[in-house]
Amino acid sequence: MSDPVIGIIGGSGLYAVAGLEGAGWRDVDTPFGAPSDALFEGRMNGMRMVFLPRHGRGHRHTPSSIPYRANIAAMKAAGVTHLVSVSACGSFRDAMAPGDFVIVDQFIDRTFARDKSFFGPGLVAHVSVAHPVCPALSAACAAAARAGGARVHEGGTYLAMEGPQFSTLAESRLYRDWGCDVIGMTNMPEAKLAREAELHYASVAMITDYDSWHPDHGSVQIDEILKTLHGNAELATAMVAALPSHVSGGGCAEGCDRALEHAVLTAPDARDPGMVERLRGIAGRVL
Repeated sequence: MSDPVIGIIGGSGLYAVAGLEGAGWRDVDTPFGAPSDALFEGRMNGMRMVFLPRHGRGHRHTPSSIPYRANIAAMKAAGVTHLVSVSACGSFRDAMAPGDFVIVDQFIDRTFARDKSFFGPGLVAHVSVAHPVCPALSAACAAAARAGGARVHEGGTYLAMEGPQFSTLAESRLYRDWGCDVIGMTNMPEAKLAREAELHYASVAMITDYDSWHPDHGSVQIDEILKTLHGNAELATAMVAALPSHVSGGGCAEGCDRALEHAVLTAPDARDPGMVERLRGIAGRVL
């Protein structure tokens, strides 16, 4: 088994990774277009690591304009095996306070303006996302985040909204009643695409606020979010530095790296040749 390669997709507040040895930016392209930015590649404590700022340096992309398919395809083409999503979020729980990290294990997808699959007419596939994250990688992220000084909650349901506006008070109360723990705008369709690409995927949600439901905190204030983002970014940087000590190339109970094993339904002689070629980098193992 080859050594793991860690990919980091950084969200709001995390636009670079410090401490990568021999690192440099590399422009890439994919059959699904250009990713959000160039890839920043190097080694962290001897382990190869690839970083991509989800919104681009300078925060150029909205949650809806992020090229999610290109981002995942670029990571896959770069050899990434273990992909860690780091993103800002709001909290629906008193116990999950601004500054805390939540290791997400479930999602509710309320986005509607994004391409959500690599597959389509001419090459149809259905993967399971019943358990959308890799348990082993999630545990590694929890351990690394704690090692970096963060207060960590293991397990939580992430409500993915379209944005870019924040929730109304009624929506915030509804999502809280649904049993959601945090809310964000970028983990979907990212998690679904990572599963299609057979990547081990984990989501680290960095809490910046209490959304709008909390009677003692009022509506979301950007200036307060920015203050919390700065502290979260420092903790995220420490977590990333600690990750190589906790990530291994061992087997995965969830079978993330075998998600396409029986997923492709289109018969070989009925597959669109153009789709086959376009998906070579994502699904070549089963095509």
